[in-house]
Amino acid sequence: MRIKHTFRLPPALSSQLADYAGRKRISQALVVEAALASFLSPDGSERMEAAISRRLDRHARHLERLEHHVKISNEAIALFVRFWLTTMPALPDTARAAAQASGHERYRGFIDALGRRIEKGQSLSVEIAQDNDPAKQE
Repeated sequence: MRIKHTFRLPPALSSQLADYAGRKRISQALVVEAALASFLSPDGSERMEAAISRRLDRHARHLERLEHHVKISNEAIALFVRFWLTTMPALPDTARAAAQASGHERYRGFIDALGRRIEKGQSLSVEIAQDNDPAKQE
């Protein structure tokens, strides 16, 4: 048994209700009934809070992974720069042009190799994890 209710809605809300019901191809009464049930449900706010908490937790884990990857990248670059600066002697002015030409050629090779690696989907962090896996080293 259903009880009839009569109430008034602002024109904008009434228009939204009609548009939504039309898009979903359901009656406006059914939309109002579902909205009221959801609004008056004692666990409605708890379900919403739980859903938001799950999303926030997922985002927090994603940010932690990103932070981990950024730390690895920063350490790798810092280690490389320190190694390069401590092992490479300063060049005399006469050899600088040849070294720059060689450097440009080696850089193009590096960019090509990087492009191939990215196309394959290989990740340095996965490679490092695999290299440091004790099960594979035994």
